[in-house]
Amino acid sequence: MIASNRFSYRTSLDWTGNRGSGTSGYKDYDRAYTIGADGKPPLLGWSDPAFRGDASRYNPEELLLAALSACHMLWYLNLCAEAGITVVAYEDTAEGEMETGAGGGGKFISATLRPEIMITPDSDAARARALHGQAHDKCYIANSVNFPVTCEPVFSSSSVPGS
Repeated sequence: MIASNRFSYRTSLDWTGNRGSGTSGYKDYDRAYTIGADGKPPLLGWSDPAFRGDASRYNPEELLLAALSACHMLWYLNLCAEAGITVVAYEDTAEGEMETGAGGGGKFISATLRPEIMITPDSDAARARALHGQAHDKCYIANSVNFPVTCEPVFSSSSVPGS
């Protein structure tokens, strides 16, 4: 029987968009914020430009996609290490689709991960591909969202381990 564990996480959020009159009007404040966690550098955020945001800062939608991508990658690398598959490079370009309703609310309707993975020639490419399904099944973030997350990996081989 596998033991169950619980983990707790804590972040802080500080709205920094008060221009002096608070939210006195829709156009009177910025959507800027800072995310923090103990011992880590601050992460500057803003709303998406479609919602009066600043494109130079991370928005919540990008952070959700990044969390899906990172969680999948970490599980995938773990599973590859356990299976004797040597990954020497991993890059992912995640895309998500969100829709808004007439009342202004919205939701993500899908996300697609498109990792590009380089493995050593002696690694089992078919097994490496199959491990993405297991990584998806184990990913904490993918298991926590209510929309489909798909993975479309692309593989290449390196002739020199670690390159």
